[in-house]
Amino acid sequence: MAFVHGKSAVFKLDNSSGSLVDYSSYLEDISFPRSIETAETTTFGSSAKSYITGLTDATVSLSGKFDATADGTLAGVIGQSATLSFEYGPAGSTGGLVKYTGECIMTSYEVSATVGDVVTATVELQVTGAITRTTW
Repeated sequence: MAFVHGKSAVFKLDNSSGSLVDYSSYLEDISFPRSIETAETTTFGSSAKSYITGLTDATVSLSGKFDATADGTLAGVIGQSATLSFEYGPAGSTGGLVKYTGECIMTSYEVSATVGDVVTATVELQVTGAITRTTW
């Protein structure tokens, strides 16, 4: 089993023209939780609950350093009705490494400034539709 360091992660997101932009050099944290709804199927007389699987769901949370150029493209897609394509490589973008792709909607974009620290930015994305797992 080969483990990888997070420093090589890659994240790309569409700009308002529909072209993928690599935000990796601004980011320091990417969170990609996925879940599956369950529906309870337990009936009278059962002594244990039973379930079936339902719909999948996923979000993407990004955080990192603020940059005026990145801000221009990110601020340009918040609230956009068209979905945004994304590509995420948790181990990097070298050929053969895992890549997740899909469509999403930006639900939040926040810029934070604190006296005595670097200005940061966070982005929240709601995945819409299926996620594809392939390789670079």
